[in-house]
Amino acid sequence: MSVAKGIDTTVKRLALLRTAALPLSLCVAGTGAAQDLQDRPADPPPPSVSTARTDDQIDFSADLLEYDSNSETVQASGDVRMFRQGERLRADRVTWNRQTGEVVAEGNIAVTNPEGDVAYGDRIELTDTLRDGVVNNMLVVLEQGGRIAAERGVREEGGVIRVTRAAYTPCSVQTTAGCPKEPSWKITAEEVTYDPDRSRIRYRGARVTVLGLSLPLPVFSHVVGDRPASGLLAPEIRLDRVNGLEIALPYHFDLAPNRDLTVTPHLFTNALPMMQVDFRDLNSLGAYRVRAYGTYSRRSDDFINNPNPQPGDGEQAFRGYVDASGKAQFSPTWGAHASIRVASDRTFLRRYDISRDDRLRSNIGITRVDQDSYFAINGWAVQSLRLDDQGVLQPIALPEIDYRRRLTDPLLGGRVTLQLNSLAISRNGGQDTQRAFASAQWELRRITTLGQEVTFTALGRGDIYNTNNTAATSVALYRGSEGFSSRAIGAVAVDVKWPFIGEAFGGTQRVTPRVQMVAAPRIRNLDIPNEDSRAVDLEDSNLFALNRFPGYDRFEDSTRFTYGMDYALDLPGIAINANIGQSYRLTERESIFPNGTGLNDRWSDFVGRTEVRFRQFLSFTHRYRLDKDNFAVRRNEIDATVGTRRTYALLGYLRLNRNIGPELEDLRDREEARVAGRVAFGRFWSVFGSATVDLTDAAEDPLSNSDGFEPLRHRIGVEYEDDCLRLGVTWRRDYQDNGDARRGNSFLLTLALTNLGR
Repeated sequence: MSVAKGIDTTVKRLALLRTAALPLSLCVAGTGAAQDLQDRPADPPPPSVSTARTDDQIDFSADLLEYDSNSETVQASGDVRMFRQGERLRADRVTWNRQTGEVVAEGNIAVTNPEGDVAYGDRIELTDTLRDGVVNNMLVVLEQGGRIAAERGVREEGGVIRVTRAAYTPCSVQTTAGCPKEPSWKITAEEVTYDPDRSRIRYRGARVTVLGLSLPLPVFSHVVGDRPASGLLAPEIRLDRVNGLEIALPYHFDLAPNRDLTVTPHLFTNALPMMQVDFRDLNSLGAYRVRAYGTYSRRSDDFINNPNPQPGDGEQAFRGYVDASGKAQFSPTWGAHASIRVASDRTFLRRYDISRDDRLRSNIGITRVDQDSYFAINGWAVQSLRLDDQGVLQPIALPEIDYRRRLTDPLLGGRVTLQLNSLAISRNGGQDTQRAFASAQWELRRITTLGQEVTFTALGRGDIYNTNNTAATSVALYRGSEGFSSRAIGAVAVDVKWPFIGEAFGGTQRVTPRVQMVAAPRIRNLDIPNEDSRAVDLEDSNLFALNRFPGYDRFEDSTRFTYGMDYALDLPGIAINANIGQSYRLTERESIFPNGTGLNDRWSDFVGRTEVRFRQFLSFTHRYRLDKDNFAVRRNEIDATVGTRRTYALLGYLRLNRNIGPELEDLRDREEARVAGRVAFGRFWSVFGSATVDLTDAAEDPLSNSDGFEPLRHRIGVEYEDDCLRLGVTWRRDYQDNGDARRGNSFLLTLALTNLGR
């Protein structure tokens, strides 16, 4: 028999029963746990299809509804279902004793809340207040994927929930075949208390079990759900030669919903402690973060001047590092940004394994961007961490002002870009430079009736420079003239592409010949200092550029023709892209390009790139430059990825054989090999590793100390990772001494438990 309506009083009492019983079940679901974490046979109730009633009423159905006037009990039995405002209850039987006030739900209980969490139990008992009560054999399956269970749960006055003999896990409790299994990790406790006012769960007598290994947690708590809270985070453990055993104990402070602070003491056996502070803030204007380190130890200079220091040598000094960045948006067009990176000395970051960067760049600026214009004021500073670098030569660029505006040409069509730019560069003990220029560039793109893509470009620019202390620059090619100097730049270009597309090899093939002509009069380049155009090299990316120098301080003059071809083949699961090209200069006068860049003669070197992709298994990229006279390989760069997501290899090789003298630091030759990979074995286990080897010898770089095979560093590790646990051990070795960042071994232990609150 299905009952939709009944005696008003009975319906309201059952509504109150439902109102109290469901929150009790769900509160216990959100706090405690049961010893049996496996699935229960009961199915959660389906959503109600009837209309919603008042807060004091519910919809319910049952196979049988009975009232015993002698004992004054109301009993609903046989697949009892109750629905109220998205909350659902299913049980075999619900009984209400009007004399004692006791309300009991029994048999295959399944309770679902609007968020999708499902609670299972055998029996729920409530007192006549309909607030306090007891739940037996409870299991809760959370929508987020975790599950909690408790042997017995009690709701006390004020809504505090206490459960006994509890367990919690976010891990799967079944194999892929549907067979029961132990979760990768779980927390068990004698007693668990949930305080709804603080949304926090506290454990007493708790233990965490990871892959069968049980560890005590004497005092432990975490928040409910995704709400942030203050508390200890997972520790980090590391062992290396210089600092000894390291234990990092981060503590997180939840200052506000949009602001937090993490303080991490780093304790070492061979060094004084180090403090790390991380602060983050998100506000109505934007967001920023600050990370800072600080400690006392001997500075790197003690080790540079004395390669074999003895205990007690040198003096303790403060050492640290600040890494801060932020961005603010004042309006849809105006914004500001900053990135600050400063270290106390050159080897602090490497000694404490924070970063391997050899230069730290800081930038601060303000921008305005709309659909057709760009305006920016920036400041730049660079700190060198190279031991052989003179810090006084590092530039400070302040300010850099850049304005660009894009216009539509009303006469010929196409697009005009106007640019105004100024820059001031200063050094503590080197050359100072100020620069300003104004330019206009016109570009028109058309498609002919035969399918050629033709692009016309015209550029005009005027520069003015002021340079001081040019003698401090050791490379004469970079100095320019002392004092004020000016320069006018003009260039026109025509670029023609003619793609041919057709079927080939069961796929689509595209062959695109390309020809470009650029004409520019002779330009006073060498009278101008070179600050931003030093690292020039012929590559596939700049072969057809209007100016193949990077930056603004050098512009390629004379008239030249560049030709090449792009090729593409698309097959089912296979994609191949390649290009190759060369340029020819009409003038015979001496080039401003340094020897060895591939551009200093009338005929340039050949340059190209080849890319091959095969499904998700292979990705291969090869960049090269061939000498025009003897086809010697001047640049050979390979990057390849082979394998699946779980088992793969990363291969990298670079050789720059340009035969450029040691006086041009930005263009030194080098040779390097990189390899990395991961091999999965079993379902969740894998081994991984990587290595970097310096293959440069004195013949390639006279300033290199490498013997042609000099390992720089490697790492090897083993890792276990499933749906809720990541556990690994990594061994890394550095082969170079850099001040107090000494060569040697280090070991890192990684442990991450998914879905574990603070």
